[in-house]
Amino acid sequence: MRPAFVPWFAPRHILPLLFLIIGPIFFTACVSNRSTTPSESSVASWQAGRVIDVKTGRSLALLAFLATLTHFDIVYLGEEHYNQHHIDAALTVLHTMLASGRQPVLTMEMFGWDGQPALDQYLSTPGQNRQAFLEQSRWKQNWGGAFDNYEPLVNFSREHKLALRAMNPPKPLIRQVVKAGLDEARAGQDWVEWGMEPEDIVDDQAYRLRILDQLKRCHGGGSDEDYARMYEASMVRDEGMAKTVAAALLIARQNPRDHAVILSYTGGGHIQFNLPIPKRVARRMNGHVSQATVYLASFDPSRMQDIQDLIQDGIADYVWLTPIGQQGPPQRCR
Repeated sequence: MRPAFVPWFAPRHILPLLFLIIGPIFFTACVSNRSTTPSESSVASWQAGRVIDVKTGRSLALLAFLATLTHFDIVYLGEEHYNQHHIDAALTVLHTMLASGRQPVLTMEMFGWDGQPALDQYLSTPGQNRQAFLEQSRWKQNWGGAFDNYEPLVNFSREHKLALRAMNPPKPLIRQVVKAGLDEARAGQDWVEWGMEPEDIVDDQAYRLRILDQLKRCHGGGSDEDYARMYEASMVRDEGMAKTVAAALLIARQNPRDHAVILSYTGGGHIQFNLPIPKRVARRMNGHVSQATVYLASFDPSRMQDIQDLIQDGIADYVWLTPIGQQGPPQRCR
């Protein structure tokens, strides 16, 4: 049985109302229409720093791959959380975009909407106190891990005067969904306050099959009600993040001379098989958008089959092989 990803939440009797499990991302597999079987010669060329075109199975040189990314409206990078090499990959893409004449707009899963005012102030005002920024942006509440890991992306945005958008719906909103379910959360004040009242939370069948299967594999023993509410919370998060990305693109298109490109930076689970965020963005844009998904994966020669499974199953448009992070290879559940 192939490995599954570790979701960001777990049944209440296992990890009570845990909203940000920042585990590594490996996935269950059902063959997609983009899948391919890598040839032996292709597999032999795999190493950290190479990129695999999932559609063809071919290994690409990094510079050629980066040049390709400059032609999209939105590029999604899906990371293994707290792998510094994946932050470096995002910085490389940002540098490439600027060098090619594109103006990147960075969107990050690690910030919640309720932290956007503090984020805007920190980016635009020199000399802002770092600790005060973390408190005002509610970093601990919305993400909880070390800011140091993601600080280079924030600093890059400050230095180059780039827009940086918080992607995640606020934690209290998601907490309501997990505790009471989607219907009750819709009736709450937070739902209205954060502009979710007119939003469609689309229950896509392919998405449902993926997420529920992964939840049950990685956190077995929950009740049907546990899984239903966690699934609804997953939908709300991904729909909310898609809302952020689509809004950023619409704003960017108001000034076409800026040649803006959206770089979405999230965990790999939010871009898998183009379902969680990219498909929702495409729906919001009525299909009038060009997108590329890039799955960042630690390259461990002893786990070649895992990489082959990702390619064969069509996990993303591209798989970017990187060195293993300081915490070692990502954990997996089966």
